[in-house]
Amino acid sequence: MRELGAGVWHWEAPHPDWTPQDEWDELVPSYAIDEGSRLLLFDPLALPGELEALGAERQTALVLTCPWHRRDPVAIAERPGVPIHVPPPDGEPDPVRGEILRPGDRPVAGVEAFRGMEASEVLLWVESRRAVIAGDSLVARGSGLEIPADWVGDGLEHVRESVRSRLERHVEHVLATHGGPTDRGALERALA
Repeated sequence: MRELGAGVWHWEAPHPDWTPQDEWDELVPSYAIDEGSRLLLFDPLALPGELEALGAERQTALVLTCPWHRRDPVAIAERPGVPIHVPPPDGEPDPVRGEILRPGDRPVAGVEAFRGMEASEVLLWVESRRAVIAGDSLVARGSGLEIPADWVGDGLEHVRESVRSRLERHVEHVLATHGGPTDRGALERALA
């Protein structure tokens, strides 16, 4: 686990469903933002002990960028008082029970959801840390941050427009759940 900036944490863990045939890395990133009285967990997998302890001392909320990133949050969300925010399922029954998260929603104060590659995925803006959190709409697969055209299909232009609107804000961190953390410059190159 490493701190990317004040209160912005990153760690990686093996994806439980990964196989060598997958086009993404076995290790997938997760993120936490500590806002003092509140701990926000984004697409968490294998929560480090330090963050587990911190979450016990603070109001904690889980936010998923897509329902298929329910890699580990069910157990965490079973703790009393821990809400989970998740986009609507993509056609299959979703075992994650929580508050449905749609573009335009603000699941917790200071966090805004905007549309990702499809209706069941969101990108997130966290104002306090000037961070964009990207599920599968922005990934880093070895050649820098990109909008993966092979994943987003017909949604490519929509993702570009959605992400461009974030550049009007002062982005410092881009937290991709495939490939790891980057910055505004990487985001600008991905849109070029």
